[in-house]
Amino acid sequence: MGDGHAPGRSEQEDRLGAEWETHRPAVFGVAYRLLGSVADAEDVAHDVWLRAAGSDLHEVDDLRAWLVTVAARRSYDILKSARSRRESYVGPWLPEPLLTGPDASEPVLVDESVGAAMLLIMEELSPPERVAFVLHDVFGFEFARIAEVLDVSVPAARQLASRARRRVAKAKQSPSPAPKAERERVLATFRAAYESGDLAGLVRLLHPDAVYVTDGGGKISAARKLIHGGERIAEVMVRVGRQWRPDHIDFAEVGGEPALVFRRQGRVFSVDTVQITDGLITAYRRVMNPDKLSRV
Repeated sequence: MGDGHAPGRSEQEDRLGAEWETHRPAVFGVAYRLLGSVADAEDVAHDVWLRAAGSDLHEVDDLRAWLVTVAARRSYDILKSARSRRESYVGPWLPEPLLTGPDASEPVLVDESVGAAMLLIMEELSPPERVAFVLHDVFGFEFARIAEVLDVSVPAARQLASRARRRVAKAKQSPSPAPKAERERVLATFRAAYESGDLAGLVRLLHPDAVYVTDGGGKISAARKLIHGGERIAEVMVRVGRQWRPDHIDFAEVGGEPALVFRRQGRVFSVDTVQITDGLITAYRRVMNPDKLSRV
């Protein structure tokens, strides 16, 4: 889309330089939602910047849409190749923690679609379904543009988005997420019980059918299978807490959700998020893979 020597190059550079920081959260945001990886999303954003800097943008009316489209195409390519990597991943896979709120190092577009629960749901979609859903339902793109990204017909793009929407809705049939204040309260109570090794206190906070998911990626000792049951989870957590006693447990906002950041010996040991229903933790997700914690 241009050889880098188009007339009026300085005007284009001025425009891109002036607007890039405004549009970068959307570029990064679409990549993160599609890939579930901060590192990959940063790489995509860098690729998009280079592509834009080397292209003739004079006939581009909507620069944000153009940039997001380029990011979606690049992410789609990565997403297709990432399937084989996911299949060989050691243990459960969780999205890389994305710091938001006051902890974020840069502006990030935040909504339900960057939360761990939604990203895990979207992980079950096929790459085309995921792209169609994110571009249409999150970013409001028309199906004609989505069809171009996926190299399919407009009716096919519409069908992909519709199928994805049904699958997401089915997966979200559980009760609505707890209010932020309730999640913060439960996490604060949980932290106190964890720090004191209060087994009974942890059991009271965990739903009897709760699930505990740990992502170590084969890089650190972590459960490679899901652990079910509130009492069992509490026992494991107390044992792990005694073995790997953290120096600090801090509150943070990750993917728009309250989270706990465990630190040992000056390093982040894990980032934990929870799913809460009726005041009880129904899912506890712990990212321990050091490759996913370097940006926290």
